[in-house]
Amino acid sequence: MHIQIISNLDQISRSAWNALVQDNNPFVRHEFLSALEHHECVGKKFGWLPRHIAVYEESELIGAMPLYEKYNSYGEFVFDHSWAEAYKHHKLRYYPKLVSSIPYTPASGQRLLAKLGREAEIYPILLEAAVQLAEALEASSIHWLFPLAVEQDWLSEQQLITRHDCQFHWRNFGYASFDDFLETFSSKKRKNVKQERRKVQEAGVDLRILNGYTATDADWERFAFFYQHTFESKWGTPTLNEGFFKEVAALLPDQVILIMADKDQECIAGSLMFRSDTRLYGRHWGCTEYFDSLHFEACYYQGIEYCIRHNLQVFEPGAQGEHKVPRGFIPTLTRSSHWIESPAFQPAIRQHTQYEQRSVAEYMQSVYEHLPYREDFIAEHLKP
Repeated sequence: MHIQIISNLDQISRSAWNALVQDNNPFVRHEFLSALEHHECVGKKFGWLPRHIAVYEESELIGAMPLYEKYNSYGEFVFDHSWAEAYKHHKLRYYPKLVSSIPYTPASGQRLLAKLGREAEIYPILLEAAVQLAEALEASSIHWLFPLAVEQDWLSEQQLITRHDCQFHWRNFGYASFDDFLETFSSKKRKNVKQERRKVQEAGVDLRILNGYTATDADWERFAFFYQHTFESKWGTPTLNEGFFKEVAALLPDQVILIMADKDQECIAGSLMFRSDTRLYGRHWGCTEYFDSLHFEACYYQGIEYCIRHNLQVFEPGAQGEHKVPRGFIPTLTRSSHWIESPAFQPAIRQHTQYEQRSVAEYMQSVYEHLPYREDFIAEHLKP
């Protein structure tokens, strides 16, 4: 075996990398990660430097880890600003750090890619290689964000520090239609959802459901404008761009879902989603004109209908947002693992994360009290 640190994913065969990807996860696929590099969505400009790990047995790729050398904490969705401040207070460097994650994407997926059946052999090699790289770079830490549950369990067994957080996911309990899904709601909550959907229809807004085959260059140009406008007006730095969207759509046409909203023959809003073989992932939204409940329709209700129609089991609509709960999304535990180089900081950070875990558990329990589902449905399917 031999190990390589890759600063350009095109150095690795697309087919070899994708052969290690489970569930056809779009964000872990070579096409998505390399498109980020091709269009400078990662790199020095945004402080995400590719340092992917590749494990070869002779000429065969048998293990890999998407990995980035980071000089900020932007676009991670597992917030460690207080850790960075503590390091600064003690006159220590927190950056660089290493992050195994999909940039700007708080979605679950593989972080330890291994040839099927050889995980027990390859996981330790990937972990050791990451630690050796961190030591060589004098990095403060390594962070595995939103890994698969089996990976997180293994990382926790290696005595890494575990953090908990909460997202809101929709789960498919074998619904035949959207109305079938709404039948699981209490009557008042069901009425509220129907009223929101009716408002969009009565406003005369038409929705187009597109994929990489049917979306035109004009659609992607318009959506890129929505994306940039939304970030610049609300959230900060737009890191993705038109070239990235077009490349991913061309290379993963079956896994891209673009929902465009038209009013009086003008496109006024758009929502971008991605799918794996079993999951739907909501990612970005933007608009130039406000219509009551259009965001809920384009980002949530259309996604739920897509899942039901295509028999997808889970809909991850993105990070945070208690407003998702009345629309059928369920509080769901998310976890991450953290290697801290400093022996002095390890106990304090571990203690902080244990307190954090208790707080997250209490929060999730409180949210369960506000689910829109009927009590008998909750008792049968949604016990926390």
